[in-house]
Amino acid sequence: MNAQLKKGLLDVCVLSVLRRGESYGYKILKDLSPYVDLSESTLYPILRRLEAVKCLDVHSVEHEGRLRKMYTITETGRQQILDFLKDWKEVETIYQYIKEGIDGD
Repeated sequence: MNAQLKKGLLDVCVLSVLRRGESYGYKILKDLSPYVDLSESTLYPILRRLEAVKCLDVHSVEHEGRLRKMYTITETGRQQILDFLKDWKEVETIYQYIKEGIDGD
């Protein structure tokens, strides 16, 4: 899969987990694991990037004597999901066009 396309998909996957409620890195990985193969080394740059563009709010809480970063989706993040879904309809149309061309061979 094209790296740029995958990057956009992973961003939306992370936002979708957070749309269900506040979470932290390890739990996000666990929630996504049935759907996406994602490592910590991939997730944390995504979280930093989404925070930088104001799609996430981040705060720390103490958990078992350590600080844990908690992530919450913002309205900008919710809008990014909606934009993705709108754009995905166009991708599906293009996919069908390409597939019909191959099936017709």
